[in-house]
Amino acid sequence: MTTLFAKRALLTTGWAERVRLTLRDGRVAALTVDTDPEPGDLSIDCLLPALANLHSHSFQRAMAGMTEYRLAGRDSFWTWRELMYRFTAHLTPEQIEAIAALVFLEMQEAGYASVGEFHYLHHQKDGSTYDNLAEHSDRIMAAAAQTGIGLTHLPVLYSYAGVGKVPLEPGQMRFGNDVDQFCKLVDQARSAALALPADCQVGIAPHSLRATAPDDLARVLQAQAAGCPVHIHIAEQPKEVQEVQAGLGARPVEWLLANAPVDQSWCL
Repeated sequence: MTTLFAKRALLTTGWAERVRLTLRDGRVAALTVDTDPEPGDLSIDCLLPALANLHSHSFQRAMAGMTEYRLAGRDSFWTWRELMYRFTAHLTPEQIEAIAALVFLEMQEAGYASVGEFHYLHHQKDGSTYDNLAEHSDRIMAAAAQTGIGLTHLPVLYSYAGVGKVPLEPGQMRFGNDVDQFCKLVDQARSAALALPADCQVGIAPHSLRATAPDDLARVLQAQAAGCPVHIHIAEQPKEVQEVQAGLGARPVEWLLANAPVDQSWCL
């Protein structure tokens, strides 16, 4: 148990003065405002929540330096994506865990105490599953446990290469799951997360409206979304917006708000 005394602290109700905060097992056990410190308290000037890194693909940390330039008319998000596909073809589970541990440490050094890991790299290099369907999710959790970062793990449902259930491209096979397989993966990840600190949670992440389909999205939300975070790439690129509008009859945010139970647990 640790007790902090802060001259001022940012609470959910706003700034407060002379705040005494007791932590037990990583959680706030007691909080009092307009009070005095007691012997043994750790005194600080200002207390506020640490930053959260809302959206991370940790494996991409190891790509840094490969794509940080642009040739006019030649390089774009889509050419970057092709390089990313080639890069992922070389990654092993051990490397994925090591890269995640490195970037989770770097996040904490920069002031982030927690991370939302938008995790879509699920399978073997040829797209076949591991004996442990959640092998790579387990590796992300091991990296979080090793480094101490607070983890919201977000397994990604990625089923198609484009609107209208376009089949996955070769570079996307490591990402791919249908709804049934994805639900099994999420269930296994949630079981593994029980071994992590209490602030770890497992949500779900339908990758985007181009990588899922309306019927799949409805099924996965009904099966897995209750009481957990839902995170989605909703409008990453102009081309994506155009494809969704042509295929679904509305711009992506407009379509989602009209067709999904979006509330405060969602991140778009």
